[in-house]
Amino acid sequence: MDLKLGSTLSVVRSTRVVIGDQVSPAVIIIKDGKIHQILSSSSYSETDECQVLDVGNSVVMPGIVDSHVHVNEPGRTTWEGFWTATKAAAAGGVTTIVDMPLNSIPPTTTLSNFHEKLREATGKCFVDTAFWGGVIPGNEYELRPMIQAGVAGFKCFLIHSGVDEFPHVVDCDLHAAMKQLQGTGSVLLFHAEREVVETTKESADPTHYSTFLQSRPDVMEVEAIRAVIELCLQYQVRCHIVHLSSAEPLKLILEARLAGAPLTVETTHHYLSLSAEDIPAGATQFKCCPPIRGSNNKEQLWNALKAGHIDMVVSDHSPCTPDLKKLNSGDFSEAWGGISSLQFGLPLFWSSACQRGFQLSDVVRLLSHNTAQLCDLANRKGQLTPGYDADLVIWDPEREFQIEEELIHHKNKLTPYLGLTLRGCVCATVLRGRVVYSGGHFYPQPLGKHLLLPQRMNQVQL
Repeated sequence: MDLKLGSTLSVVRSTRVVIGDQVSPAVIIIKDGKIHQILSSSSYSETDECQVLDVGNSVVMPGIVDSHVHVNEPGRTTWEGFWTATKAAAAGGVTTIVDMPLNSIPPTTTLSNFHEKLREATGKCFVDTAFWGGVIPGNEYELRPMIQAGVAGFKCFLIHSGVDEFPHVVDCDLHAAMKQLQGTGSVLLFHAEREVVETTKESADPTHYSTFLQSRPDVMEVEAIRAVIELCLQYQVRCHIVHLSSAEPLKLILEARLAGAPLTVETTHHYLSLSAEDIPAGATQFKCCPPIRGSNNKEQLWNALKAGHIDMVVSDHSPCTPDLKKLNSGDFSEAWGGISSLQFGLPLFWSSACQRGFQLSDVVRLLSHNTAQLCDLANRKGQLTPGYDADLVIWDPEREFQIEEELIHHKNKLTPYLGLTLRGCVCATVLRGRVVYSGGHFYPQPLGKHLLLPQRMNQVQL
């Protein structure tokens, strides 16, 4: 497969192209960075002026839209930055990321801070990038100006966020924010954990994973989601539960949707790939919040995905410098909670999903289409349709590879997946018709654009 970096593709042919629910031989014709036409192989006649890229049996599907990525720039660029994060994305077949509002300094909680974020990201993105804003106490009058400026929506925490500059909200803040968001078509994302009665014994060993797991029980997610549902039903503002780790609240979520709540939910690659029982003592690279739970819970999450009760799967890429993981002490209570997986989401998902009867069309639905829908990009990203951006990932679902440090393109290489053998190898990534990644190499010039979403503002007088 000869995919020259930076080249502009006009025709791509494969025996396995994922279009909607179907996988079939097809030819994708690209013009001006958009998908112009999709033809069956038999109905396409080659012309001299169009060079056909034939990728044989490799799968061609829409680029992945990862709607949950902590880039941390500006302010914490030793943790991650746009240059390294978006390179890792491109290497993983991710053509669009949506940057989270926290862990950068300043956080994306005001119009001015959003403009600063955009300046910092300029000229550094190897894939297209959209941006979440944040809801914190007292910033409700910043929300509509940020919507007008093009944020994809907003995120809030119902518990300490881990960083002091992004404080969590209480009920009065949520009501104030919801009033501002009504009628805008925007969405509010919730880190859905709430403080409940302390359950951990003070004497428990902080290097044992079970100690950390007991400190963040399922009931914290259940109670938080109960509160979110009430707000969602009351205000009819789109609400979204980020990184669901517990299967226990799924019944509540289902009932809320049946009652008319515009509510969606995601889970992450780590909750679907990892189990609490397998985490060694002191292995703080496995710490994230909410925590990785038991294998029985993991299987319930997979069942919910299959039933359509969980809408999408994202990375929640949340890196930090190695010292913050406290590997020397192995103290889970002190370590930063976050897992790096932006580059490996597709093979992580496929390695488990293919064994559970998931199809390639499910990969597109859960990793591309539904995530694009969440952040109002579903009119241009997340499916192979004429008029859409020609964002493609070309990959081999049968090929296996091992995650080694030299393969990792995000800034800090610490990840619980080191040494893991996965199935599904990304061969090339195409962004708006241009080859940005191929065979382990990148086009040196960042070709990503900022995706700002002003079109919704027709819906409400601001």
